[in-house]
Amino acid sequence: MANRIVVDPVTRIEGHLRIEAEIKDGIIVDAFSSSTMVRGIENIVKGRDPRDVWAFVQRTCGVCTTVHALASVRAVEDSLGIAIPQNAEMVRNIMEGALYMHDHAVHFYHLHALDWVDVVNALKADPKKTSELAQSISKWPKSSPGYFSDIQKRIQKFVESGQLGIFANGYWGHPQMKLPAEVNLLGVAHYLEALEWQKEIVKVHTIFGGKNPHPNYLVGGMACAINTENPGGLTAERLAYVGQLLQDGKEFIEQVYIPDLLAIASFYKDWGAIGKGFGNYMSYGDFPTNGYADISNFKFPQGVIIGRDLSKVHDVDHRNDDIEEFVNNSWYDNYAEGKDTGKHPWEGETNIKYSGPKPPYTHLNVEEKYSFIKTPRWKGMPMEVGPLARLLVGYGRGNKEIQDAVNGALSHLNVPVDALFSTLGRTAARGIETQLVAGWTLEFYNTLMNNIKNGDERMANMESWDPKTWPAESKGVGFMEAPRGALAHWIKIKDGKTENYQQVVPSTWNASPRDPKGQRSAYESALIGTPVADPELPLEIIRTIHSFDPCLACAVHLYDEHGNHISKVQNIASCES
Repeated sequence: MANRIVVDPVTRIEGHLRIEAEIKDGIIVDAFSSSTMVRGIENIVKGRDPRDVWAFVQRTCGVCTTVHALASVRAVEDSLGIAIPQNAEMVRNIMEGALYMHDHAVHFYHLHALDWVDVVNALKADPKKTSELAQSISKWPKSSPGYFSDIQKRIQKFVESGQLGIFANGYWGHPQMKLPAEVNLLGVAHYLEALEWQKEIVKVHTIFGGKNPHPNYLVGGMACAINTENPGGLTAERLAYVGQLLQDGKEFIEQVYIPDLLAIASFYKDWGAIGKGFGNYMSYGDFPTNGYADISNFKFPQGVIIGRDLSKVHDVDHRNDDIEEFVNNSWYDNYAEGKDTGKHPWEGETNIKYSGPKPPYTHLNVEEKYSFIKTPRWKGMPMEVGPLARLLVGYGRGNKEIQDAVNGALSHLNVPVDALFSTLGRTAARGIETQLVAGWTLEFYNTLMNNIKNGDERMANMESWDPKTWPAESKGVGFMEAPRGALAHWIKIKDGKTENYQQVVPSTWNASPRDPKGQRSAYESALIGTPVADPELPLEIIRTIHSFDPCLACAVHLYDEHGNHISKVQNIASCES
């Protein structure tokens, strides 16, 4: 008989996630993913001016900053037939590229690395050997024995105080921790360095958008207009500073992140066979270089792979009924057409009707509704989205730049292509694409600078945003590749107001409950077959779930129809229990 264990809350993620896994003979035989928080932003924006919607939906998440705003603006532009000039497109790409660099590095070091790096074991390291290791894999200047000795002393102070602070409540000493002490010390040192570096790369957002999170650079003008002659505008000096920040970020990624990723992965090659899932992958494509309407010019290609077959990549159409959302296992009202009916997002509804258990409870009733996430499907099939999906689609599409990057990593680790379809593959894919995006973002920057030097400082023409020019009714879709995967917003506009609005976010695809056919989504599927050494310390579950970089949202208050407070969910744990 299987033993069901519960991980709730899963921490080092954004939002509230509960995983229940059934373990038999040390192997996960079934799993259930539940978002225990609710989102109703789609309802909030109904009836509002479409030009204002981006500001509301951008607050869907502060970690995934700017992506919801961009998807929203693209949806409105699509509905009204608006095309933006190249300079505006390059600024958008630069902002998105800077987010990728920041988000992926933060995820690797501060959310995922401690699943593989044993902080306490770093105290046993020889700083001289760590220095030799660091210098053998990178040209990063901070690599002397004295530097690593100082880091070790800082960790020692944490341990001796009895309070590990940011390193508290980890799986230190777990039998699945396999790194030598010197690699652990290297990882901890760069964890601390990444805390400092991440404060720098986000300055790109503040220069173009005034702040981070939630920069303002999409509607109504940027925080500073591009005017190299005006000291109050986006001057030549500020633009040069953006270039320096991007170059510094590229160097950190190439000299710190990627060498660390490959060094750590080399000790966990067995995870190239764990966390495989069902093998369907989808990318909407992103980083346009010649207009958003022409997907053939995207840096990340668009497409779908079914059953790990890289020889055939299917096209994605957001406008037909290929994409549907189901609520049969979600805490929402069933659609009027029936429990097992799906709806295209243009017709979607967000009608919350929570009927689940009230905390505290032992287990979810997985025979009924068990999550606040809807269940999206493409042509009736579940899809995994995210960095791995993007690289696989690009690989299958024959993108040489992506193929070379992927083949280089596989060759370095001496693992087969099949290792990509795994927990290790997802983690490696995030690093590989970060290196690609860092280079692309500098390309976007150089294109923008060349245009400006040639006297072209044009941005978007705002006349098309005048409701007097709009049709009585229109609808549009804005899609993109957020760092965590395929993201799209669908909007219907009627008489100048938002008639309906739906967001299908990456974690909707990956973290959703079963569909009417009983098909698992990515989280649940990837956990099947995972070995668990100690059910009381289920590190293996956390590794696979973190490889997706879950983003569910921040905190939630529920209210009944009379406005009375029902419950408050607050995550104060520093690590899983």
